[in-house]
Amino acid sequence: MADKLKTKYAVDTSLFDALVEQASGTGSESAVAELRALKQRLLTPDDADMQFLADMLARRLTEGHGEVVYEAGVDNGTPMDLCDDDVKTVTATLTAAADRPLVNAFVQLLYDSGAADDAQPEGKKHARAIVEKTKPISNGAARIVSYLIRRRPQRIEDMLEVRVAVVGNVDAGKSTMLGVLTQGALDDGRGLARLALFKHKHEVDSGRTSSVGMEILGFNKVDGAAVRHTDIHRKAGWDAVCQRSSKIVTFLDLAGHEKYLKTTVYGMAGSAPDYVMLMVAANAGVVGMAKEHLGLALALGIPVFVVVTKIDMCPPHVLDATLKQLSRILRSSGCRKMPVAVSDRKSVAMAASRFVGQRVCPVFQVSNVTGEGVGLLQTFLNILPLASCSAASSMPTSPTPMSPIASEDEAPLRYDINEIFAVPYVGTVVSGHLSSGSVRVGDMVWLGPDYSGSFVATQVRGIHRKRAEVECGYQGQSVSLALRKISRTQVRKGMVLLRKDDHEVPPTATCTFEAEVVVLYHSTTITSRYQAMLHCGPVRQTARVLCIRPADTGESKDENASDKHRDALRTGDRARVLFQFIRHPEFITLGSRLVFREGRTKGVGKVVRVLSASEERDVMKQVTNGTMVVDQRIETVQAETIQIKTSDPAEPKSRKVPTLS
Repeated sequence: MADKLKTKYAVDTSLFDALVEQASGTGSESAVAELRALKQRLLTPDDADMQFLADMLARRLTEGHGEVVYEAGVDNGTPMDLCDDDVKTVTATLTAAADRPLVNAFVQLLYDSGAADDAQPEGKKHARAIVEKTKPISNGAARIVSYLIRRRPQRIEDMLEVRVAVVGNVDAGKSTMLGVLTQGALDDGRGLARLALFKHKHEVDSGRTSSVGMEILGFNKVDGAAVRHTDIHRKAGWDAVCQRSSKIVTFLDLAGHEKYLKTTVYGMAGSAPDYVMLMVAANAGVVGMAKEHLGLALALGIPVFVVVTKIDMCPPHVLDATLKQLSRILRSSGCRKMPVAVSDRKSVAMAASRFVGQRVCPVFQVSNVTGEGVGLLQTFLNILPLASCSAASSMPTSPTPMSPIASEDEAPLRYDINEIFAVPYVGTVVSGHLSSGSVRVGDMVWLGPDYSGSFVATQVRGIHRKRAEVECGYQGQSVSLALRKISRTQVRKGMVLLRKDDHEVPPTATCTFEAEVVVLYHSTTITSRYQAMLHCGPVRQTARVLCIRPADTGESKDENASDKHRDALRTGDRARVLFQFIRHPEFITLGSRLVFREGRTKGVGKVVRVLSASEERDVMKQVTNGTMVVDQRIETVQAETIQIKTSDPAEPKSRKVPTLS
């Protein structure tokens, strides 16, 4: 019986020995080389190890769109037990691997958990443990060393860019904070640092921003140190900053006063920021427009981090109350964020790595007068990941600046226009954001829609990025384009540029579209014919509600269409709403986020259907019980006027029929 069982459960020893030999790496020298420990590769590298490390860095840099945060200290769950000399050796090895032509990157040491300087937090004299501290990696007593590895761009076109919108209540120190970051000089306590950022005289007199300002902060190609423009006039320094920088942080300085809320909403919705920096004054707390701006950022799906300013002049008990209020708001059901206090360089790196993928909201405490906390905020901005490689990004896939461009695999071009200029001896210049695709000098593009909804063909004759001349622009970048044979009066904010090769015939604009919306607040009810200011990307126009249907239904039926438009929406309701622009058609795409406001009424949504001209006419007949749409009535009156002119020349010239709005 024992012999039978032994025969039944016998194992092929030759196969078993081969598997063991393959798993243990004793079969060949190449297998031993592949299973060489990472610690040995970093501390005692040979030529094969250096090639292995270079390939690894090149692969990770490609995945990270040109930059990556690399942590050394643990190898497959086993601590490396690095000493001070080992850390220096690891740094030298990574630097040598990054200097190879395949990688062409620099290495910057972010933090060392075993260093004495990183053990103590920076400042925080009055900070209490109101918000959660970042927890170290649970690997026992392992010494973790974090590095920032970033490719050196060969051209300004390849330079990485992160766009940050700066919002907050009035007098929270937004412009002063940007002045300290971009100018490199501390404030005197009376707003000296903000003077270089203001555009208008009344802003200098009142100290309050009324327009969308823009500033840049660069990080160089050698060691990631900050690069600032030191020119007193600011206008001649941006190109020099770009030439020396491997990454640029573009700040959008938005207004904090309530009467400029429309400008702030347009800046956040139309400028497409990657992140939002919410400024909170320590002596005032989260009050006024700070809550409005936070809700707007959450509605648009933009990651938010908080900077508490004026901690040098704030008593400890007031700062504690502000932090408690901030923590309560961030943890509420409307935000669902986990506040994390950033107190040292280690927490900066960990907060940046978890910022986008998780519900983490980093909280900084800074003083623009003493400089406390400014260095941590600058490091955080340096290692912020690009929005194109984060899970929060909703942009379509397209070639990145660090990868070869393949025109046949490129996403269609869409360039949103935010500003228009008439430059002497150049012509019409538009400024905006590349939502998808890429644009090059000489490209033929469609410009539109105009007030009649049509597109015109033009050519790109020049491209500037951060006031430096470039040959092309890529998705996610903000560039300025000079257009050929286009006058200033032909362009308006909200227009788009589309590549002519992607559209053989001119694209079509629409006045009517359907969106799934959520009403955040309204004092009474929203019914059909309700009008509000609608923001959808660069589009800002008044729109009316034509029809309201439940969100979980499909297309409206003919027999129920007359009843659906009488439905009402209240605070917290979700529904599918048919909108129609009041003035002129716009170019709207599926999946676009929108925000509509009217007084204190707020609502957010997403476009789910764009109607063509024939569909719009059919829907209008259903909604209005067969009456004509406004456009048809205007066309009919105009046609009758033309007919009268033709039949009776003796009649006086009829006056122009006004456009109904």
